Amino acid sequence: MFLRFKKLDLVTEEQAIPGRPIPMQVADRHVVLGTSLTGPWPAGAEVAVFGMGCFWGAERIFWRLPGVISTSAGYAGGFTENPTYEEVCSGLTGHTEVVQVVYDPAKISFETILKAFWENHDPTQGMRQGNDVGTQYRSAIYTTNDAQLATAIASREAFAPVVAQAGLGDITTEIGPLKRYYYAEDYHQQYLSDAKNPNGYCNHGPNGLSCPIGVARTA
Repeated sequence: MFLRFKKLDLVTEEQAIPGRPIPMQVADRHVVLGTSLTGPWPAGAEVAVFGMGCFWGAERIFWRLPGVISTSAGYAGGFTENPTYEEVCSGLTGHTEVVQVVYDPAKISFETILKAFWENHDPTQGMRQGNDVGTQYRSAIYTTNDAQLATAIASREAFAPVVAQAGLGDITTEIGPLKRYYYAEDYHQQYLSDAKNPNGYCNHGPNGLSCPIGVARTA
């Protein structure tokens, strides 16, 4: 097992530890939504991946959005193939903790999902989120098509003046096309659900800022 230390510099591909060809085994169904956890997805569904600190609370934010088909906790943005949680926490894989969001664009816009992302964490903290420090906690948006990428970048530009007016630093969120998404261990999936840990730890929630895109959640 790797020691967990607060690594603040990203490893290079040459420095990253080797992984394994065998993917993580997870449950077939989403504990909360009752949908598939690994696909295949319904026709027309789209996928995007978000990092906003610990993936436990982040996943709960997204599965509560009407129009979201499925969510899962995982790792992305690094180099190690099929990493374990301990490896990601070591800072030696390059990955950040993320949530894969599968959604129906006919029921929820990508802008609305981005609004939930921007308004429920601090995207200015670099390699940390609150008391969670390390490269695995960095803010990130990984897209799966050109339209998503353009919208994500536009949303950052729209939110930047709001962040600046609040006296926070520059947005440090990493935005780019998704290369690979790896599922996290099964016990991380829907960790804060009523079926698993309804009173579990979560540092996510409204940051008091309003991103001028998408539709605000009213319930």
